[in-house]
Amino acid sequence: MIRLHDFLPSGNCYKIRLLLTQLDIPFERIDVDILAGQSRETSFLEKNPNGRVPLVELDDGRCLWESAAILWYFADGADLVPGDRFARAQVMQWMCFEQYSHEPYIATSRFWLSESGEPEKYKRKIASRRAGGIAALEIMEQHLSNSDWFAGNRYSIADIALYAYTHVASEGNFDLSPYPALNAWLDRVRSQPSHITIEDDCGKPRR
Repeated sequence: MIRLHDFLPSGNCYKIRLLLTQLDIPFERIDVDILAGQSRETSFLEKNPNGRVPLVELDDGRCLWESAAILWYFADGADLVPGDRFARAQVMQWMCFEQYSHEPYIATSRFWLSESGEPEKYKRKIASRRAGGIAALEIMEQHLSNSDWFAGNRYSIADIALYAYTHVASEGNFDLSPYPALNAWLDRVRSQPSHITIEDDCGKPRR
């Protein structure tokens, strides 16, 4: 069985749990307490030298890390990756946007505020990330004002990638109320078959 090394509050890990659940792919979830430094232990670094979750161990023992690569691996050939060449490029475009123009601001602010246990320590850094996060949300709102989805006019892994941290952006002190098109999109993602929440402890846990 596929083994997912996972930190439950992580949006990057949630992307993988959501995808595997929606594709009905069984997996075993292995908790990695990143706050306790477990992703920096030798046994973990032997599988992922970058020392981060998510990490997937395939049935044959090979390991794959970085959430975008894992999403693409499992979704390739499924309906969540468009067949059209341009639409496939759009998927990659928005996944790159998520990692470089969205996650560093919205996800990082959320981690410092809601997961680190030391929000006051990061007060100045949080403030410095605010403009970048708002800019990302505005770009998303502009796109979604003219399209239901981010690529190929249908639900795809681009939507999964962007949904993961956007739907919990309020935990990073980002107000989503000024973005009606974005909120309508969040509702569409939630309505997809086999949707799970970021709190759902799915998969077979192994501690």
